[in-house]
Amino acid sequence: MAFVIADACIHEKAADCADVCPVDCIVEGDDQYFINPDLCIDCGACEAACPVAAIYYEEDLPEQQMKYRDKAFEFFKKQSF
Repeated sequence: MAFVIADACIHEKAADCADVCPVDCIVEGDDQYFINPDLCIDCGACEAACPVAAIYYEEDLPEQQMKYRDKAFEFFKKQSF
């Protein structure tokens, strides 16, 4: 997983990130958006476009936000695309 959408997105869902994604790898969940790590090309467009600074490169994800990486992993594990 390259980029992770963290807690600032919860219930925000502005969708600016999804609008700029060149490979449509950002998917809407019940309470936030998620970045599909299998489709993401690590371009960083989503991170720059996020109006609430909710997107982190996985290696820069603060420790207290790691649960959102796990949440994204579980989200995509349950999906059938």
